[in-house]
This record gives sequence, structure tokens and C-alpha cells, in this order.
Amino acid sequence: MTELLWTLPQGDTPRAATLLLAHGAGAAMDSGFMNRFAGHAAAGLAVARFEFAYMAGRRNGGAKRPPPKADLLVGEYQTALQEVLKSVEGPVLVGGKSMGGRVAAMLAAGGSLPKRVLGVVCLGYPFHPQGKPDDWRMAPLEGARRPVLIAQGDRDGFGNAAELAEVSLPAHVELVWLEDGNHDLAPRGASPATWDGNLALAAQAAADFARRLANA
Repeated sequence: MTELLWTLPQGDTPRAATLLLAHGAGAAMDSGFMNRFAGHAAAGLAVARFEFAYMAGRRNGGAKRPPPKADLLVGEYQTALQEVLKSVEGPVLVGGKSMGGRVAAMLAAGGSLPKRVLGVVCLGYPFHPQGKPDDWRMAPLEGARRPVLIAQGDRDGFGNAAELAEVSLPAHVELVWLEDGNHDLAPRGASPATWDGNLALAAQAAADFARRLANA
């Protein structure tokens, strides 16, 4: 059984959907980014987080190994999704931070997703490896059979606003830019934007995305 970490809306706050959220390549499901985003997202979404086996192994004293190739993690994501679908009713989104969002998009390319999995939410999508702007990772986005929302910092080293201005994204992919954000959506200290402000905007965009899909 996949261990899920839940962050739920408080009181009578309505939830637009449940968001299953995977971590990035180097930080766990309870990293600062994941905790902060889940806290903001709970204003409109129920959030379930999980860890891939390589990351969970680090908690048990295992070696700090690099993650497997993203396509080898799709099966683990599918297992976590099955746990969520058994736990909740209503619409579900799949998504993740960086690598986790890429794996979620790969999962959405499959033909066996239940109809109540409405879309994909990517937080800081790794459009290319850092420092390799010509090595585009568009295939997961192009292959996704669900709408995709990407919340991206406009100076993200894995795909910034200037680079993406030269690229045509698939029609089912929606891109939301966060002011002066890096790969964690965090702005620099001199920016008028704030990290919590950018995370709140990303969370609101995800909730609005869920509502639009649910009402389509």
C-alpha cells in the first residue's frame, strides 16, 4: 500500500477535486515547497502526496541514489492513484513538482485512466535539463490524453519565459507564469512578488482548472 500524506480543506470549505501530487527528483513529499503548496492548495483542493520508492528508501537509511528514469516511475504513480481512487469520491487531478509532474503527464498518456481523472497539474515542468535548452521534453505533454496545467516560474532554469516564447505547446496545455519565479516558483528578494504569493496563485490556478474541467 502506498503511504499517502493528506492535506484537506478546513471546515466546510468545498473541494473542487482531489490532487495527487508527486515530489521532484531531489526533495521528499514533505519538503518546504510541497508543504507550502499543499497548504495553499487546501483552500480549494484536497491534496494527497506520496513518495516514489527511491525517495522513501532514503527515510529508512538507504543510499541517496538518483531517481530512476522518469518512465520507470509511471507504474508507481499508477499504484498511488489507485489508492486515492479507492479513498475518495469525485474528480481527481494527477500532478507533481518538476519530475513528479512529468511522470504524471506520462501516466495521462495511457488509455486506461478512469474518467474521473480530469487533468494534470505540473508545478515547474522540466521542459529541458538545466543548461541544455535544446533538449526539449515535450513528448509527455504532447502525449497526454487529459488537459494539462503548468505553473511555471518565468525564470525557471528548466524552461523560462523567453525560451517558451519560441515554442508551440499542444492546444490542451495551459501555461500560467509566476512572476520572477525560479524552479521552485520562488522570486528573488528584490522582486515585488513573494514565494507564498506565487504558490497561492499556482494553487488557485489548479483549483480553477479543476472546476472548469468538472463543469465542462
